[in-house]
Amino acid sequence: MTAVGGAGPRQTWAGLPWLVRSAVLWSGCLIVFVLALYLLGRAVVLLAPLAIAVAVTFFLTALLDPVQLALRRLRLPGSLAALLTILLLLGILVGAGTLVWNLTAGQFSDLSKELIQGVDRTRDFVTSTLPITDQQLDRIIDQARRGLSQGGGGLDPVSGARTAAEVVGSTLLALVLLFFLLKDGRSMWRWVLDRMTGPRREVTAQAGRNGWRTLGAYSRGTMMIAAIDAIGIGIALVVLRVPLALPLALITFLGGFIPIIGATVAGTVAVLVALAAKGPVTALLVLAAVIAVQQIEGNLLEPLIMKRQVRLHPAVILVAVTAGTLIAGIAGAFVAVPITAVVWRVIDTVQKSRDAASPPAPATPPATAAE
Repeated sequence: MTAVGGAGPRQTWAGLPWLVRSAVLWSGCLIVFVLALYLLGRAVVLLAPLAIAVAVTFFLTALLDPVQLALRRLRLPGSLAALLTILLLLGILVGAGTLVWNLTAGQFSDLSKELIQGVDRTRDFVTSTLPITDQQLDRIIDQARRGLSQGGGGLDPVSGARTAAEVVGSTLLALVLLFFLLKDGRSMWRWVLDRMTGPRREVTAQAGRNGWRTLGAYSRGTMMIAAIDAIGIGIALVVLRVPLALPLALITFLGGFIPIIGATVAGTVAVLVALAAKGPVTALLVLAAVIAVQQIEGNLLEPLIMKRQVRLHPAVILVAVTAGTLIAGIAGAFVAVPITAVVWRVIDTVQKSRDAASPPAPATPPATAAE
């Protein structure tokens, strides 16, 4: 009876049409895959402050690693070299922030006024050239504002205090992790590799090296490109006598760390300020300057500064930045692209290692004359 009972379901399954069996199998795999993605997404959202702190720590470690290596070549202990590197970073950030604040603190209120005037002029242009009324445009803007406020969770004091606490905690955690990674990062990696044997050890070592090189090239290249963009657009604003050139150049520099979207937002702000302050002709000239700088960056500077292994397709960058923004806001948009680049580089290295280890396919024998 056991054999008959056990053979029944197998016979029933085998008797089903192949299309039904395939649909059942694919549906089951899809359910498991969606459930895994859902659980992973929930975990990422709950641990977003920790994940962002760790990602920023790795980004800064890759950026500052040449500095601490140079200090170690001077025979400094690892802990002292790491501490001096972090102090140098904090000194640069505090000094640059203080300088920029002293130069632009009184201009940010003017920047907001210029932006409002630029938006008003753009609104008048839209309503005068497109078949849309002021009331319809107001409804669209109100709906967008309500959607943004609901997505941001409101501005109540409790959520604001919690966000501030998360930012402070994440910053302190990132600084502590940065010290330990600069001091003991290589020994930690060697400890991981020593626990592996066989071919997996070499593949893991190669994937780790390639991923680290990709992160280092991305961090240093992004900073250089952001600085070049800010200088180029800042010079254009000064030549065109657009007010608030320094704050706009600072916004351009910060926007350079968020690929595609950051540059677009920064360029839009510059054009709106030029439109409000100097009129449509100057705004068009600023737009032309922004497009020219971005084209030079994308077609000349990025291939020279960034390594080929770092470059991703624009569609992949847009999806990564959007996902990072939805998960963790601006901080998520900042770390989304380097994480994607490193993960892709690691996967590519593992795949190439597997292809090299697999035996070659047997050659097809040549056809004879009789055939």
